[in-house]
Amino acid sequence: MAFLQLKNIESGYGPLKVVKGISFSVAQRDILALVGPNGAGKSTVLKTIFGLVKATRGSVIFDGRDITNNAPDALVTQGIGFVPQGRRVFAEMSVEENLEMGGFLLSGRAEIKKRLAGVYRMFPILKEKRKQRAMLLSGGQQQMLSIARALMMKPKLLLLDEPSLGLAPKMVQEIFALLVEISRQGTALIVVEQNARQALKICTACLVLEQGKVALSGGRELLKDKRIQQVYLGHGR
Repeated sequence: MAFLQLKNIESGYGPLKVVKGISFSVAQRDILALVGPNGAGKSTVLKTIFGLVKATRGSVIFDGRDITNNAPDALVTQGIGFVPQGRRVFAEMSVEENLEMGGFLLSGRAEIKKRLAGVYRMFPILKEKRKQRAMLLSGGQQQMLSIARALMMKPKLLLLDEPSLGLAPKMVQEIFALLVEISRQGTALIVVEQNARQALKICTACLVLEQGKVALSGGRELLKDKRIQQVYLGHGR
């Protein structure tokens, strides 16, 4: 059963319309991959869901409620997490302080400690480095920290913008394995990703966006689609 629905969403920046009538739905434990060329509107879709970009038309329904253009802090409390592009950690803060910032809306130190323990079970390297400043982590570890910080509020839906950007191939594999585990634990994911091959390997559904519209939809079978292979996966790879 779908618990996120986008219905004919249009959005953009001032007079520039970027998303042009997109509709889709996501169910619990789904991993929806959004792929496509730069400027296709992938990141704008995430930002529209999370209230960072205003929808000028259409609606976003989450868990039975219309959340169109709700403020991000309200959406966090309703069960939506967002991991922006670029591993935006608080560089001078420790790993643990970064995680605590992810749980700033929680009431009581005991609950924060409980959430920290859960996150550390999933990300043991962060527990090992919990007293270290975030700026001293590797790029992959910073990405783990960004994801872990969003998980502190136990979101029902997690939005991720280019989680593998700039990471070494081995770390890309680790990040995507973590995304699969997060999904298995009950959180739905929407992943914007330039690494189309990797995204298609883990997704339950995929939308190919072009010029603000859905050009193609499907699942892992898109790996075998000749157009996808030629345009997004590269010849012979």
